[in-house]
Amino acid sequence: MRFWIVLMSLLTTPAAWAAWDLNMRQGVTEISQAVYGLHMTIFWVCVGIGVVVFGVMFYSIYYHRKSRGAVSDTFHESTKLEIVWTAIPFIILVAMCVPATKVLIQMYDASDSDIDIKVMGYQWKWSYEYLGEDLGNGDNMAFFSNLSTPRAEVYNEAPKNPNYLLEVDQPLVIPANKKVRFLITANDVIHAFWVPDFAVKKDAIPGFINESWTIVPEPGIYRGQCAELCGEAHGYMPIVVKVVPEDEYYAWVDNKKQQIAQARGITPAVANR
Repeated sequence: MRFWIVLMSLLTTPAAWAAWDLNMRQGVTEISQAVYGLHMTIFWVCVGIGVVVFGVMFYSIYYHRKSRGAVSDTFHESTKLEIVWTAIPFIILVAMCVPATKVLIQMYDASDSDIDIKVMGYQWKWSYEYLGEDLGNGDNMAFFSNLSTPRAEVYNEAPKNPNYLLEVDQPLVIPANKKVRFLITANDVIHAFWVPDFAVKKDAIPGFINESWTIVPEPGIYRGQCAELCGEAHGYMPIVVKVVPEDEYYAWVDNKKQQIAQARGITPAVANR
């Protein structure tokens, strides 16, 4: 009786019915869906192996049990059997490596990008520098992106919104259907730039540049987080990427450059597009 009382108490708590996932998300880009497809392919291969291995094991346990009078054999080796159980895993691994290698090569091909953005991690915020977008004094357009969740929500003084700790004052803005290359590094300690909907996850290491890329087919807002423990406020440096149509993107760039240039007291450069 006590067991059922405890079970019903657990099932009726809000946490028991909160949203939760067991699988990785498919994402919105071609490469993220390729990663998901590879993941599911290897998952089902592993399921098949498990069914065969455990099936043979349970069959042997049941039909060769001592109570039925089974007597164990006394042989010590079988060359044919050893060849078979070596060859089969080898073939399976090679078959799994072929699609995995194709996806890996595709993920690392950051060449021929349309837009290059330098992403730098700080404790505890991100900066985005748009390479090639000159302000007029030789500096590229750049800005910081900080957590914008109200303190009242953090300290439980107000209800939490659906994007709690996943909202920023200035999002990273990129155009849809353009190849965007991210040059990822850090200013102080190791961070990690992670946007799961893009299948982008790279360490941001001081003194090193890691590359990644994405082509997002549809406008929208996509969220990520720092995925490397980087200090006491690690959970307070989210990533928000706003994907917009190409014409809207270039209008935003021109306006942003003007804002930054005016704040610095310089004349913004005129872009030739």
